[in-house]
Order: sequence, then structure tokens, then C-alpha cells
Amino acid sequence: MFRFYANAISQASRGIAKGIFTTGLLLVGFGILILVLPALFAMLAAAVFFIVGAGCVGTAVKIFLAQKQINKINSDGSEDYRENVRIHIEDDYGE
Repeated sequence: MFRFYANAISQASRGIAKGIFTTGLLLVGFGILILVLPALFAMLAAAVFFIVGAGCVGTAVKIFLAQKQINKINSDGSEDYRENVRIHIEDDYGE
């Protein structure tokens, strides 16, 4: 019985060790690629920052335009009068 649990723990630790080993090899490989081709990775990083920055600017412009539309709708005086709206004021406040 004890051997079954020891075997399961052994398999789990082997799996974790394989994952750590693979991750380590990938990190070493990326490090070597960056040392060998720094201009390529600099261009990739610049492209990522450019695309993300353009996305942020586009989102900000959409928000500004939506806010402008909301302000235009609210400024036409439609807030002054509403049909079928009654305001109820209780003097006793629930007493």
C-alpha cells in the first residue's frame, strides 16, 4: 500500500522536474537568441509597443467621441421636461 503512494509521488515529482527542465532549456535558448540577434528582438519589442500604443490611442478616441455624443444628447434641453413623470415627496419620511 505504501508503495502505491510513493510511486504516485515519484511520478508527480518526475513530471514537475520535466516541466522545470523544459522551462530552463527554453529560457537558456531565448537568452542565446537575444545575445545572437539583439536587433531582431529590439524590432519585435518596438513593434509590440507600437501596436499596443496605437490600440490605446484608438480606444481613447472612441471614448472621447462617445462622450461628445452623450454631451450633445444631454444639451438639447430634453432634461427640462419629461412626460408621464411624477415626483412623490413624503413629508413624514416613513413615520
